[in-house]
Amino acid sequence: MGGSQRRRIWLCADDFGISPAVNTAIRDLVVRRRLNATSAMVVAPSFHRTEASALDALNAAAPRVAIGLHVTLTAPFRPLSKSFKPLREGAFPPLAAMAGRALMHQLEPDALAAEITRQLASFIDSFGRAPDFVDGHHHIHLFPQISDALLAVVARTAPNAWLRQCGRVVPLAQRFADRKGLVLDILSYRFRSRAAALGLHTNPAFAGTYEFDDAADFAALFPRFLDRLPDGSVVMCHPGFVDAELQRLDPLTTLREKEYAFFAGDDFPAVLARHGVALA
Repeated sequence: MGGSQRRRIWLCADDFGISPAVNTAIRDLVVRRRLNATSAMVVAPSFHRTEASALDALNAAAPRVAIGLHVTLTAPFRPLSKSFKPLREGAFPPLAAMAGRALMHQLEPDALAAEITRQLASFIDSFGRAPDFVDGHHHIHLFPQISDALLAVVARTAPNAWLRQCGRVVPLAQRFADRKGLVLDILSYRFRSRAAALGLHTNPAFAGTYEFDDAADFAALFPRFLDRLPDGSVVMCHPGFVDAELQRLDPLTTLREKEYAFFAGDDFPAVLARHGVALA
């Protein structure tokens, strides 16, 4: 995928660690050089040092994949720290409840900092180094209070890691057509400015959001994500195979296999080439 004139992007598979089948699919795409970034969900029951070693081994001969921390603070996952609040039946609250509390500034800053610190420590223990970047499951890292805690922890513990902001580079009319994307644009504006004040780096632009409907045509959607992206941008994705553990933990199943099929197929490199894009 050479070509000095091409824009170079990070194609990042979220949720490494959520299940053995998802892990297998992500590693396979890295070996095929169809992905160049993935973020690890260290709170997932299927994440352990063996999985971390198998992923990290792909970088042994030469760098193939940037590995980040996928900070997770939503159900059905459970915290790593002992005193985290609030909980629902021993797990984090659902996304809507967690986001609502964050927007109302009803979370406990010390509890957030302790949990994020513990997840970062678990990553370092598993991989033997700090993450290349940090992002969040369900974009929870962008919300008030949570973002403040995360930025402080990263600045203190992993200052060389870059942080995923989710602001898009799209025409104004298109911003309002995607309500989820618009919310992420607004949250990311605040996140970027606070990261910059701490001397932390963020990606210049982001793409990859769409309605997670099983009928979605991912192959038709993906080329749109590449429009106008500058160098260093992040395109989020969720490729994977479906197993019982994934079905137990997450509603996003069938689409993961659609994404995997597209990235593993012959059309994907051609789509990148047509849009003047290469993997960083």
